[in-house]
Amino acid sequence: MDYGRESVTGLIPVCFVWPYGGRSVYMIGSFTGWSQWTMTPVEGCPTVFQAICSLPPGYHQYKFIVDGEWRHDENKPFVNSNYGTVNTLLLATDSGVPTMLTAQAQAEASMDVDNETFQRVVRMSDGFQRITEAEVESSRRRISAFLCSHTGYELLPESGKVIALDVDLPVKQAFHILHEQGVPTAPLWDFSKGEFTGVLSAHDFILIMCELGSHGSNLTEEELETHTISAWKEEKSYQNKQMIDHGNVVTRRLVHAAPDESLKDICLKFLSNRVATVPIINSSAGDGLYPQLLHLASLSGILKSMFRYFKHSLSSLPIFQLPICVIPLGTWVPKIGEPDRQPLAMLRPSASLGAALNLLVQAQVSSIPIVDDNDSLLDIFSRSDITALAKDKVYKHIKLDEITIQQVLQLGEEPNSSFGPGSQRCHMCLRSDPLFKVIERLSKPGVRRLIIVEAGSKRVEGIVTLSDVFRFLLG
Repeated sequence: MDYGRESVTGLIPVCFVWPYGGRSVYMIGSFTGWSQWTMTPVEGCPTVFQAICSLPPGYHQYKFIVDGEWRHDENKPFVNSNYGTVNTLLLATDSGVPTMLTAQAQAEASMDVDNETFQRVVRMSDGFQRITEAEVESSRRRISAFLCSHTGYELLPESGKVIALDVDLPVKQAFHILHEQGVPTAPLWDFSKGEFTGVLSAHDFILIMCELGSHGSNLTEEELETHTISAWKEEKSYQNKQMIDHGNVVTRRLVHAAPDESLKDICLKFLSNRVATVPIINSSAGDGLYPQLLHLASLSGILKSMFRYFKHSLSSLPIFQLPICVIPLGTWVPKIGEPDRQPLAMLRPSASLGAALNLLVQAQVSSIPIVDDNDSLLDIFSRSDITALAKDKVYKHIKLDEITIQQVLQLGEEPNSSFGPGSQRCHMCLRSDPLFKVIERLSKPGVRRLIIVEAGSKRVEGIVTLSDVFRFLLG
């Protein structure tokens, strides 16, 4: 491998070489998210393949796929890790000269670190930087300062559309609109009150599907033709859901934000109210004027703004360099000896739609990994997928206990589906991925969670969501 000088962005160009021939050669590594990176033959040397990647200083693992088989270069440093035999590379922080790990460091690098360690000091192997509690808190203060000094105005796109629904629309028509527009949620406008009063989401459609599928249901499919959103919300106490708080009845109102509120305050509204969308509403447009719906804020939009700000100064935030396996982040599959840990909800593709809907509601999760008999990831079923059933009144012909998850997901692969044919549905990461890579992927539009998988087998090890990241960053 050749090492170039460190660039102004802190990345070091590294030339990876596979000199042992093959018809097709790919490289995968912790720095590619373990996705395939094409290697090209060197001109005049058809048996030598190369690829150039710019890497941040630190410890990296990689291997090759040669003619469909996993390979590693035995002439380069390698270790046995959770991902099989991999080559290793350590780029020093102070220069572009690589530093090789000692045998002890290599062994420690492949070990899992218990989350409790993070509460004291995150101990890394020799060659890794050591992260203390003081450095963690310093990183959190910098992130908090950024969120406090920026406002909701910065989330507003230069152009775009925002969809709102009238509360007097029939429920059936409302969900058809959500499906056609490819959005999982929309604010509700009450003309008689002159204000936004709530949100209609895929969660409502799930409850309606469960209601239609129950034998004691008072709601028929025909009633959905005329049953309005306001009537549905009133029946289910969603528009003004009452909660008991120290003996007092508290009315739950629409969670929204003003454009001049800080990003930190908006984040806290997401986390404390467990909502996926916060409408940005300008209520001070003037006397006699209706409030203006400016944008539907999401945690991914805030994360994108934050990552863009810190992207070229990641070294100033030590917390970003931590592998996600050593920090209390996400929900993980319990290991032997961890009976108290909450299990990760997963389903087989043959599971019924009814079982999936009940699990989404009871486990209070937004998505469920779909796995094979070896718990390897096949697909993912999320709340927003349910809106595909609104197309052409598909739900009229569905019996929840007879249709499978696999059949429901196939409906979404049809043209004009809300997630579109060929679109990437399963976004993944590895337990060894540093936090900044997880943040970078979660900041992309439409990505709400990453499935943590084992390299090669794609066996599901956990799941990390946008909310998980913000709870950790904000302490």
